[in-house]
Amino acid sequence: MPTEILMPALSPTMEEGTLAKWLVKEGDTVSSGDLLAEIETDKATMEFEAVDEGVIGKILVPEGTEGVAVNTAIAVMLEDGESADDIDATPAKQTEAPKASDAGAEAAPAGGSEAPAPTPAPAAPAKDGERVFASPLARRIAADKGLDLTTIKGSGPHGRIVKADVEGASAAPKAEAPAAKADAPAAAAMPAGASADAVARMYEDREYEEIKLDGMRKTIAARLTEAKQTIPHFYLRRDIKLDALLKFRSQLNKQLEGRGVKLSVNDFIIKASALALQAVPAANAVWAGDRVLQLKPSDVAVAVAIEGGLFTPVLKDAEMKSLSALSAEMKDLATRARDRKLAPHEFQGGSFAISNLGMFGIDNFDAVINPPHGSILAVGAGKPKPVIGDDGEITTATVMSVTLSVDHRVIDGAVGADFLKALIDNLENPMMMLA
Repeated sequence: MPTEILMPALSPTMEEGTLAKWLVKEGDTVSSGDLLAEIETDKATMEFEAVDEGVIGKILVPEGTEGVAVNTAIAVMLEDGESADDIDATPAKQTEAPKASDAGAEAAPAGGSEAPAPTPAPAAPAKDGERVFASPLARRIAADKGLDLTTIKGSGPHGRIVKADVEGASAAPKAEAPAAKADAPAAAAMPAGASADAVARMYEDREYEEIKLDGMRKTIAARLTEAKQTIPHFYLRRDIKLDALLKFRSQLNKQLEGRGVKLSVNDFIIKASALALQAVPAANAVWAGDRVLQLKPSDVAVAVAIEGGLFTPVLKDAEMKSLSALSAEMKDLATRARDRKLAPHEFQGGSFAISNLGMFGIDNFDAVINPPHGSILAVGAGKPKPVIGDDGEITTATVMSVTLSVDHRVIDGAVGADFLKALIDNLENPMMMLA
Protein backbone atom coordinates (compact mmCIF):
# COMPACT_ATOMS: atom_id res chain seq x y z
CA MET A 1 0.00 0.00 0.00
CA PRO A 2 1.13 3.63 -0.44
CA THR A 3 3.77 4.88 2.00
CA GLU A 4 3.41 8.11 3.93
CA ILE A 5 6.37 10.51 3.91
CA LEU A 6 6.57 12.04 7.38
CA MET A 7 7.82 15.42 8.56
CA PRO A 8 11.40 14.68 9.68
CA ALA A 9 13.04 15.64 12.97
CA LEU A 10 16.11 17.50 11.74
CA SER A 11 17.52 18.19 15.20
CA PRO A 12 17.16 16.54 18.61
CA THR A 13 14.94 19.37 19.91
CA MET A 14 12.80 19.92 16.82
CA GLU A 15 9.05 19.54 17.45
CA GLU A 16 7.70 21.29 14.36
CA GLY A 17 8.92 23.14 11.30
CA THR A 18 7.89 25.00 8.18
CA LEU A 19 7.64 23.16 4.88
CA ALA A 20 9.37 25.95 3.01
CA LYS A 21 9.54 24.49 -0.49
CA TRP A 22 8.77 21.29 -2.34
CA LEU A 23 11.55 20.19 -4.68
CA VAL A 24 9.34 17.54 -6.30
CA LYS A 25 5.78 17.47 -7.61
CA GLU A 26 3.06 14.85 -7.80
CA GLY A 27 3.93 12.20 -10.37
CA ASP A 28 7.71 12.61 -10.01
CA THR A 29 9.81 9.46 -9.64
CA VAL A 30 12.37 9.68 -6.84
CA SER A 31 15.22 7.49 -5.64
CA SER A 32 16.89 7.15 -2.27
CA GLY A 33 18.98 10.27 -1.62
CA ASP A 34 16.97 12.55 -3.95
CA LEU A 35 16.01 15.90 -2.45
CA LEU A 36 12.31 16.14 -1.63
CA ALA A 37 11.83 19.45 0.18
CA GLU A 38 13.39 22.32 2.10
CA ILE A 39 12.40 22.36 5.77
CA GLU A 40 12.80 25.42 8.00
CA THR A 41 13.47 24.74 11.68
CA ASP A 42 13.83 27.39 14.35
CA LYS A 43 17.53 27.63 13.47
CA ALA A 44 18.13 26.68 9.86
CA THR A 45 16.74 25.73 6.47
CA MET A 46 17.70 22.16 5.64
CA GLU A 47 17.15 19.83 2.70
CA PHE A 48 15.11 16.65 3.25
CA GLU A 49 16.13 13.55 1.28
CA ALA A 50 14.10 10.55 0.16
CA VAL A 51 14.84 7.30 1.98
CA ASP A 52 13.13 4.97 -0.49
CA GLU A 53 12.38 5.02 -4.19
CA GLY A 54 8.93 5.44 -5.66
CA VAL A 55 6.54 7.95 -7.21
CA ILE A 56 5.16 11.00 -5.41
CA GLY A 57 1.48 10.11 -5.45
CA LYS A 58 0.05 13.00 -3.45
CA ILE A 59 1.38 16.07 -1.62
CA LEU A 60 -0.58 16.49 1.61
CA VAL A 61 1.04 19.63 3.02
CA PRO A 62 1.54 22.56 0.63
CA GLU A 63 4.80 24.50 0.66
CA GLY A 64 4.83 27.52 2.94
CA THR A 65 2.87 25.70 5.66
CA GLU A 66 4.12 26.63 9.13
CA GLY A 67 3.93 24.65 12.34
CA VAL A 68 4.03 21.18 10.77
CA ALA A 69 4.55 18.74 13.66
CA VAL A 70 7.31 16.17 13.44
CA ASN A 71 6.04 12.81 12.13
CA THR A 72 2.99 14.38 10.46
CA ALA A 73 2.36 12.89 7.01
CA ILE A 74 3.36 15.47 4.38
CA ALA A 75 3.12 13.36 1.22
CA VAL A 76 2.28 9.88 -0.03
CA MET A 77 4.70 7.76 -2.07
CA LEU A 78 3.56 5.05 -4.47
CA GLU A 79 5.58 1.90 -5.06
CA ASP A 80 5.74 -0.28 -8.18
CA GLY A 81 2.31 -1.36 -9.34
CA GLU A 82 0.45 1.26 -7.28
CA SER A 83 -1.51 4.20 -8.63
CA ALA A 84 -3.18 7.30 -7.28
CA ASP A 85 -6.38 5.27 -6.93
CA ASP A 86 -4.68 3.27 -4.17
CA ILE A 87 -4.33 6.35 -1.99
CA ASP A 88 -6.95 6.46 0.75
CA ALA A 89 -9.25 9.41 0.14
CA THR A 90 -8.73 10.46 3.74
CA PRO A 91 -5.16 9.47 4.67
CA ALA A 92 -4.15 9.70 8.30
CA LYS A 93 -2.67 13.13 7.94
CA GLN A 94 -3.33 13.98 11.58
CA THR A 95 -1.59 10.99 13.08
CA GLU A 96 1.64 11.66 14.81
CA ALA A 97 4.18 9.34 16.33
CA PRO A 98 4.61 10.13 20.03
CA LYS A 99 7.58 12.26 20.95
CA ALA A 100 9.15 12.69 24.36
CA SER A 101 7.48 16.08 24.75
CA ASP A 102 4.08 14.84 23.55
CA ALA A 103 4.25 11.74 25.72
CA GLY A 104 3.74 14.01 28.67
CA ALA A 105 7.02 13.87 30.53
CA GLU A 106 9.93 16.23 30.11
CA ALA A 107 13.30 14.58 29.74
CA ALA A 108 14.87 13.89 33.11
CA PRO A 109 18.35 15.33 33.73
CA ALA A 110 21.15 13.00 32.74
CA GLY A 111 21.46 10.33 35.38
CA GLY A 112 18.82 12.04 37.49
CA SER A 113 15.80 10.62 39.24
CA GLU A 114 13.12 9.07 37.13
CA ALA A 115 10.35 11.42 36.03
CA PRO A 116 6.83 10.65 37.28
CA ALA A 117 4.65 8.69 34.91
CA PRO A 118 2.68 11.05 32.68
CA THR A 119 -1.07 11.38 33.01
CA PRO A 120 -2.70 9.70 30.00
CA ALA A 121 -4.00 12.25 27.52
CA PRO A 122 -7.77 12.15 27.19
CA ALA A 123 -9.33 11.26 23.90
CA ALA A 124 -9.98 14.17 21.58
CA PRO A 125 -13.50 15.56 22.05
CA ALA A 126 -16.12 15.76 19.34
CA LYS A 127 -17.14 18.99 17.69
CA ASP A 128 -20.36 19.05 15.65
CA GLY A 129 -20.09 15.28 15.36
CA GLU A 130 -16.50 15.45 14.09
CA ARG A 131 -13.24 14.73 15.84
CA VAL A 132 -11.20 17.69 17.06
CA PHE A 133 -7.60 17.01 16.11
CA ALA A 134 -5.03 17.84 18.78
CA SER A 135 -1.57 16.57 19.67
CA PRO A 136 -1.33 14.36 22.78
CA LEU A 137 0.63 17.07 24.58
CA ALA A 138 -1.96 19.71 23.71
CA ARG A 139 -4.75 17.48 25.03
CA ARG A 140 -2.88 16.79 28.25
CA ILE A 141 -2.20 20.49 28.88
CA ALA A 142 -5.84 21.27 28.09
CA ALA A 143 -6.98 18.66 30.60
CA ASP A 144 -4.63 20.01 33.27
CA LYS A 145 -5.90 23.54 32.67
CA GLY A 146 -9.55 22.58 32.39
CA LEU A 147 -9.81 23.89 28.82
CA ASP A 148 -12.46 22.89 26.30
CA LEU A 149 -10.65 21.95 23.09
CA THR A 150 -13.78 22.56 21.02
CA THR A 151 -13.43 26.28 21.76
CA ILE A 152 -9.79 26.48 20.64
CA LYS A 153 -8.72 27.15 17.06
CA GLY A 154 -5.73 25.06 16.01
CA SER A 155 -2.75 26.62 14.25
CA GLY A 156 -1.18 23.32 13.18
CA PRO A 157 -1.57 21.58 9.83
CA HIS A 158 -5.23 21.20 8.81
CA GLY A 159 -6.35 23.02 11.97
CA ARG A 160 -4.59 20.63 14.36
CA ILE A 161 -4.42 22.00 17.93
CA VAL A 162 -0.80 22.08 19.12
CA LYS A 163 0.99 22.98 22.33
CA ALA A 164 1.23 26.71 21.55
CA ASP A 165 -2.54 26.95 21.05
CA VAL A 166 -3.45 25.60 24.47
CA GLU A 167 -0.64 27.46 26.20
CA GLY A 168 -1.97 30.72 24.80
CA ALA A 169 -5.49 29.77 25.83
CA SER A 170 -4.41 28.79 29.33
CA ALA A 171 -2.90 32.24 29.83
CA ALA A 172 -6.17 33.96 28.95
CA PRO A 173 -8.45 35.03 31.80
CA LYS A 174 -10.94 32.32 32.67
CA ALA A 175 -13.65 34.80 33.52
CA GLU A 176 -14.18 38.41 32.67
CA ALA A 177 -13.11 40.70 35.47
CA PRO A 178 -15.76 42.92 37.01
CA ALA A 179 -16.03 46.33 35.42
CA ALA A 180 -13.99 48.97 37.17
CA LYS A 181 -15.75 51.84 38.89
CA ALA A 182 -15.81 55.04 36.94
CA ASP A 183 -13.68 56.81 39.52
CA ALA A 184 -11.22 53.93 40.01
CA PRO A 185 -7.62 54.84 39.03
CA ALA A 186 -6.15 53.07 36.02
CA ALA A 187 -3.66 50.30 36.72
CA ALA A 188 -0.09 51.56 36.60
CA ALA A 189 1.19 48.52 34.72
CA MET A 190 0.14 45.14 33.42
CA PRO A 191 0.73 42.24 35.80
CA ALA A 192 3.43 39.78 34.90
CA GLY A 193 2.23 37.04 32.57
CA ALA A 194 -0.64 39.08 31.12
CA SER A 195 -2.27 37.44 28.12
CA ALA A 196 -1.59 38.59 24.58
CA ASP A 197 -5.14 39.90 24.26
CA ALA A 198 -4.84 41.84 27.52
CA VAL A 199 -1.61 43.49 26.35
CA ALA A 200 -3.16 44.31 22.97
CA ARG A 201 -6.11 45.99 24.70
CA MET A 202 -3.68 48.35 26.45
CA TYR A 203 -2.61 49.71 23.07
CA GLU A 204 -5.87 49.49 21.12
CA ASP A 205 -5.97 53.29 20.76
CA ARG A 206 -2.35 53.47 19.52
CA GLU A 207 -0.98 52.73 16.07
CA TYR A 208 1.27 49.70 15.92
CA GLU A 209 2.42 46.87 13.67
CA GLU A 210 1.94 43.32 14.93
CA ILE A 211 5.00 41.17 14.19
CA LYS A 212 4.38 37.44 14.19
CA LEU A 213 6.95 35.40 16.09
CA ASP A 214 8.84 32.93 13.95
CA GLY A 215 10.32 29.70 15.28
CA MET A 216 13.71 31.28 16.02
CA ARG A 217 12.27 34.15 18.06
CA LYS A 218 10.05 31.74 20.03
CA THR A 219 13.07 29.58 20.81
CA ILE A 220 15.18 32.58 21.83
CA ALA A 221 12.40 33.82 24.13
CA ALA A 222 11.99 30.41 25.75
CA ARG A 223 15.71 29.76 26.23
CA LEU A 224 16.51 33.23 27.61
CA THR A 225 13.58 33.02 30.03
CA GLU A 226 14.84 29.61 31.13
CA ALA A 227 18.38 30.94 31.49
CA LYS A 228 17.49 33.94 33.65
CA GLN A 229 15.01 32.00 35.78
CA THR A 230 17.04 28.86 36.41
CA ILE A 231 20.74 29.78 36.14
CA PRO A 232 22.34 31.57 39.12
CA HIS A 233 24.43 34.11 37.18
CA PHE A 234 27.30 36.04 38.68
CA TYR A 235 29.59 38.46 36.86
CA LEU A 236 33.34 39.10 36.76
CA ARG A 237 34.71 42.20 35.02
CA ARG A 238 38.20 43.06 33.82
CA ASP A 239 39.91 45.58 31.53
CA ILE A 240 42.42 44.40 28.93
CA LYS A 241 45.18 46.49 27.34
CA LEU A 242 45.14 45.81 23.61
CA ASP A 243 48.11 47.82 22.31
CA ALA A 244 50.50 44.85 22.08
CA LEU A 245 47.81 42.71 20.41
CA LEU A 246 46.91 45.42 17.88
CA LYS A 247 50.59 45.87 16.94
CA PHE A 248 51.11 42.10 16.65
CA ARG A 249 47.90 41.71 14.61
CA SER A 250 49.06 44.41 12.17
CA GLN A 251 52.37 42.64 11.67
CA LEU A 252 50.73 39.26 11.10
CA ASN A 253 48.18 40.67 8.65
CA LYS A 254 50.99 42.18 6.54
CA GLN A 255 52.65 38.77 6.36
CA LEU A 256 49.33 37.06 5.52
CA GLU A 257 48.27 39.46 2.76
CA GLY A 258 49.39 37.09 0.03
CA ARG A 259 47.24 34.29 1.44
CA GLY A 260 44.09 36.40 1.54
CA VAL A 261 43.86 36.15 5.33
CA LYS A 262 42.98 39.11 7.56
CA LEU A 263 42.87 38.42 11.28
CA SER A 264 40.35 40.26 13.45
CA VAL A 265 40.59 41.05 17.15
CA ASN A 266 37.77 38.55 17.62
CA ASP A 267 39.96 35.80 16.16
CA PHE A 268 42.52 36.47 18.88
CA ILE A 269 39.79 36.45 21.54
CA ILE A 270 38.60 33.04 20.33
CA LYS A 271 42.13 31.61 20.44
CA ALA A 272 42.89 33.21 23.81
CA SER A 273 39.66 31.82 25.28
CA ALA A 274 40.38 28.32 23.96
CA LEU A 275 43.84 28.33 25.53
CA ALA A 276 42.50 29.76 28.80
CA LEU A 277 39.97 26.89 28.99
CA GLN A 278 42.91 24.48 28.71
CA ALA A 279 44.86 26.36 31.38
CA VAL A 280 41.86 26.33 33.76
CA PRO A 281 40.08 23.01 33.06
CA ALA A 282 37.48 23.58 35.78
CA ALA A 283 36.09 26.47 33.72
CA ASN A 284 35.65 24.22 30.67
CA ALA A 285 32.41 22.71 31.93
CA VAL A 286 28.65 22.49 31.45
CA TRP A 287 25.68 21.88 33.74
CA ALA A 288 24.03 18.48 33.21
CA GLY A 289 21.17 18.45 35.71
CA ASP A 290 22.64 16.42 38.56
CA ARG A 291 26.29 16.63 37.56
CA VAL A 292 28.90 18.78 35.86
CA LEU A 293 30.52 17.64 32.61
CA GLN A 294 34.10 18.88 32.33
CA LEU A 295 35.18 18.89 28.68
CA LYS A 296 38.67 18.03 27.45
CA PRO A 297 38.70 20.00 24.15
CA SER A 298 37.98 23.73 23.95
CA ASP A 299 34.77 24.00 21.93
CA VAL A 300 34.10 27.74 21.74
CA ALA A 301 30.72 29.11 20.62
CA VAL A 302 30.58 32.60 19.09
CA ALA A 303 27.37 34.64 18.85
CA VAL A 304 26.52 35.77 15.31
CA ALA A 305 23.72 38.30 14.86
CA ILE A 306 21.35 37.58 11.99
CA GLU A 307 18.07 39.15 10.92
CA GLY A 308 15.48 38.25 13.53
CA GLY A 309 17.82 36.62 16.03
CA LEU A 310 21.23 35.07 16.43
CA PHE A 311 23.18 31.84 16.10
CA THR A 312 26.07 30.59 18.23
CA PRO A 313 28.12 28.39 15.88
CA VAL A 314 30.75 26.31 17.66
CA LEU A 315 34.44 26.16 16.74
CA LYS A 316 35.47 22.73 17.97
CA ASP A 317 38.99 21.91 19.18
CA ALA A 318 39.79 25.62 18.96
CA GLU A 319 42.91 25.22 21.10
CA MET A 320 44.45 23.05 18.38
CA LYS A 321 43.85 25.43 15.45
CA SER A 322 45.99 28.29 14.20
CA LEU A 323 44.72 31.86 14.20
CA SER A 324 44.36 31.81 10.41
CA ALA A 325 42.42 28.53 10.52
CA LEU A 326 40.09 29.88 13.22
CA SER A 327 39.60 33.07 11.20
CA ALA A 328 38.65 31.18 8.03
CA GLU A 329 36.33 28.80 9.89
CA MET A 330 34.62 31.66 11.75
CA LYS A 331 34.01 33.59 8.53
CA ASP A 332 32.49 30.50 6.90
CA LEU A 333 30.25 29.75 9.89
CA ALA A 334 29.12 33.38 10.16
CA THR A 335 28.26 33.55 6.46
CA ARG A 336 26.23 30.35 6.54
CA ALA A 337 24.59 31.38 9.82
CA ARG A 338 23.28 34.57 8.19
CA ASP A 339 21.91 32.44 5.34
CA ARG A 340 20.44 29.99 7.89
CA LYS A 341 22.39 27.17 6.29
CA LEU A 342 24.11 25.75 9.38
CA ALA A 343 23.59 22.10 10.25
CA PRO A 344 22.46 21.40 13.85
CA HIS A 345 25.84 19.91 14.86
CA GLU A 346 27.48 23.22 13.91
CA PHE A 347 25.56 25.31 16.47
CA GLN A 348 25.00 22.77 19.26
CA GLY A 349 27.44 21.94 22.03
CA GLY A 350 30.41 23.84 23.41
CA SER A 351 31.01 24.79 27.03
CA PHE A 352 31.69 28.51 26.64
CA ALA A 353 30.53 31.33 24.39
CA ILE A 354 31.72 34.76 23.23
CA SER A 355 29.37 37.67 22.52
CA ASN A 356 31.21 40.64 21.02
CA LEU A 357 29.38 43.97 20.67
CA GLY A 358 32.55 46.03 20.47
CA MET A 359 32.05 46.65 16.75
CA PHE A 360 28.77 48.40 17.64
CA GLY A 361 30.54 50.81 19.99
CA ILE A 362 29.28 49.16 23.20
CA ASP A 363 31.69 49.74 26.09
CA ASN A 364 30.53 46.85 28.27
CA PHE A 365 27.48 44.68 28.93
CA ASP A 366 26.34 41.52 30.70
CA ALA A 367 25.52 38.55 28.45
CA VAL A 368 22.99 35.83 29.27
CA ILE A 369 24.41 32.30 29.56
CA ASN A 370 23.29 29.89 26.84
CA PRO A 371 22.45 26.64 28.68
CA PRO A 372 24.03 24.22 29.27
CA HIS A 373 27.21 26.35 28.94
CA GLY A 374 29.01 27.22 32.13
CA SER A 375 29.90 30.78 31.10
CA ILE A 376 29.82 33.45 28.40
CA LEU A 377 32.22 36.32 27.75
CA ALA A 378 30.76 39.71 26.86
CA VAL A 379 33.28 41.80 24.90
CA GLY A 380 33.13 45.58 24.57
CA ALA A 381 34.91 48.04 22.31
CA GLY A 382 38.63 48.81 22.61
CA LYS A 383 39.01 52.55 23.25
CA PRO A 384 41.90 54.86 24.21
CA LYS A 385 41.84 55.51 27.95
CA PRO A 386 44.20 57.00 30.56
CA VAL A 387 46.08 54.31 32.48
CA ILE A 388 48.93 54.10 34.97
CA GLY A 389 52.06 52.87 33.16
CA ASP A 390 54.67 50.49 34.53
CA ASP A 391 56.74 53.50 35.55
CA GLY A 392 53.88 54.88 37.62
CA GLU A 393 53.18 57.70 35.19
CA ILE A 394 49.80 58.40 33.58
CA THR A 395 49.72 57.41 29.94
CA THR A 396 47.15 56.25 27.39
CA ALA A 397 46.35 52.74 26.19
CA THR A 398 43.70 51.02 24.11
CA VAL A 399 41.55 49.31 26.72
CA MET A 400 38.82 46.73 26.15
CA SER A 401 36.32 45.86 28.89
CA VAL A 402 35.09 42.25 29.23
CA THR A 403 32.48 40.71 31.52
CA LEU A 404 32.36 37.00 32.24
CA SER A 405 28.84 35.76 33.09
CA VAL A 406 29.21 32.56 35.10
CA ASP A 407 26.83 29.78 36.15
CA HIS A 408 27.62 29.45 39.85
CA ARG A 409 26.40 25.84 39.83
CA VAL A 410 29.29 25.00 37.51
CA ILE A 411 32.07 27.50 38.18
CA ASP A 412 33.04 29.15 41.46
CA GLY A 413 34.28 32.71 41.74
CA ALA A 414 37.95 31.83 42.14
CA VAL A 415 37.83 29.55 39.08
CA GLY A 416 36.19 32.27 37.02
CA ALA A 417 38.84 34.74 38.16
CA ASP A 418 41.63 32.31 37.20
CA PHE A 419 40.08 31.87 33.76
CA LEU A 420 39.88 35.64 33.19
CA LYS A 421 43.51 36.03 34.27
CA ALA A 422 44.62 33.36 31.80
CA LEU A 423 42.57 35.02 29.06
CA ILE A 424 44.08 38.44 29.76
CA ASP A 425 47.62 37.03 29.87
CA ASN A 426 47.07 35.61 26.38
CA LEU A 427 45.63 38.81 24.93
CA GLU A 428 48.17 41.18 26.52
CA ASN A 429 51.04 38.89 25.48
CA PRO A 430 49.75 37.64 22.12
CA MET A 431 52.98 35.96 21.00
CA MET A 432 52.33 33.39 23.77
CA MET A 433 49.42 32.09 21.71
CA LEU A 434 51.82 30.98 18.97
CA ALA A 435 54.09 29.06 21.33
